[in-house]
Amino acid sequence: MSPELAQEATGRPTGDGTSLVHAVNVTKSFYGNQVLKGIDLDVHEGEVVCLLGPSGSGKTTFLRCINQLETINGGRIWVDGDLMGYEDRGGTLHRLADKKIAAQRREIGMVFQRFNLFPHMTALENVAEAPVHVKGVDKKTARAEARELLERVGLGERCDHYPAQLSGGQQQRVAIARALAMKPKLMLFDEPTSALDPELVGEVLEVMRELAEGGMTMIVVTHEIAFARDVADRVVFMDGGVVVEQGPPREVIAKPQHERTRAFLRRILAEQHESPEPSPDAINE
Repeated sequence: MSPELAQEATGRPTGDGTSLVHAVNVTKSFYGNQVLKGIDLDVHEGEVVCLLGPSGSGKTTFLRCINQLETINGGRIWVDGDLMGYEDRGGTLHRLADKKIAAQRREIGMVFQRFNLFPHMTALENVAEAPVHVKGVDKKTARAEARELLERVGLGERCDHYPAQLSGGQQQRVAIARALAMKPKLMLFDEPTSALDPELVGEVLEVMRELAEGGMTMIVVTHEIAFARDVADRVVFMDGGVVVEQGPPREVIAKPQHERTRAFLRRILAEQHESPEPSPDAINE
C-alpha cells in the first residue's frame, strides 16, 4: 500500500449529497512520473461531464482510475457511495480482493477508443455475453435484451453480423450496446470516436446524445468540441495532471479563463473548423 493510502481514512465526504461520482485528491504515478496531481471532481446523477485537454493531461488515466483499471496512489474515489477499490478498516484503507473490485466494476460501463469486440461472435452474441456469464442472466432473456439494445443504437438489422462485417462506427455502437447490457449506473467514454473515419463519427455521437437525453450519467473524454458544447452539462479542462478550469460549456469553451485552456481550444477549434461561440439559441436562453 502506498504511503498516501496508508494514512488515516476520513470517511466518505458527503459533498452536497447528490454526487454519483466523488473524487478527492486523486493521484497516480507511472514509474516516477506523476500523471494525476490531486484531482477533485464531483459528477451528479444524470449529469454529462466532458473532459477536455491535450494528450498526456491525465484524462484517460483518471477515467481508468474511476473504473479501477488503474490503481490510485493517493486520494479517494466513491461511486454511488461505494469506495472504489478499497475498504476502510478502523480508519485505514485496505485494497479489496479482485473479486470484489470486479463486482464494483459491473456497475460502470466503459467504452474505449478501440472496440475490443470478440471477432468470433456476432453483434448479438457480443452484447449478450457479459449478462450471461457475469450476471447469470438466462440466455433467452440476455439475447432478447441484446436485440433491444442493438435496435436502440440503430443496428437491429445487424444482429447476426460479425465485427469484420461492420464498419468502425457500427462496431463502436455495438460496443456501446455491450456496455449498456450490464445496466450500468455510470457510463465512461474514452475518446470513443478517435479511431473512426471522420464520416463515421456522427453516428456514434448521435447514440451518445440520445443516452444523455435519456438521463444516463456520463463522463466523456473527447476532442469533439461541438459535442461537448451541445451535450455536456459541464466541461472540465485538464492539463498537466490537474483540473485547470471547469464550468458550463458556454463559459469554458466560449470564454475560457486560463491561457492553457485558450491555447488548447484555439488549436482544436482550428483543426475542426469550429467556432468557440455558443449558438444563438444558447445565448438567448
